[in-house]
Amino acid sequence: MPELQRLRADHAPAVLAFELANRAYFAASVSDRGDDFFDQFTDRYNTLLAEQEAGICAFHVLVAEDGSILGRFNLVDIEDRAAELGYRVAEHVAGRGVATAGVRELCRLAAARLGLRILRAAAAHENAASQKVLIKAGFVPVGPADPADLGGKPGTWYQRDIC
Repeated sequence: MPELQRLRADHAPAVLAFELANRAYFAASVSDRGDDFFDQFTDRYNTLLAEQEAGICAFHVLVAEDGSILGRFNLVDIEDRAAELGYRVAEHVAGRGVATAGVRELCRLAAARLGLRILRAAAAHENAASQKVLIKAGFVPVGPADPADLGGKPGTWYQRDIC
């Protein structure tokens, strides 16, 4: 059974494989990370781990039984008992409830382990799947998202009180 795990240094090879295998799939609905992301992966990954250690972010990966990564579930800009949620799942598990289950579990962990009370997430209007995940996970629309927050695409901010 897949397990949501806090991001660790030893996850790096599997995270890179996940990002490379799903790059085209992700780019169809969110901004492509660009070649620099992959060229500088090790440095960027180490920066994420440092941000997590500093307590300003909490990164998680959904790990399959074989050690491969099925999804990434992140809390960023942790401040005042609130954070912004971001997530992505592998193409081969999309549409199977994996994202919704991962978001729900991250909400539980955010409250229990980090003491967070509010999570926010933005979804582009054209990303119906992400909107559906957020609604199923208990988020409600709270207003328009700046297109700059969504790679130039119009969208909506969603929020969930998890206290």
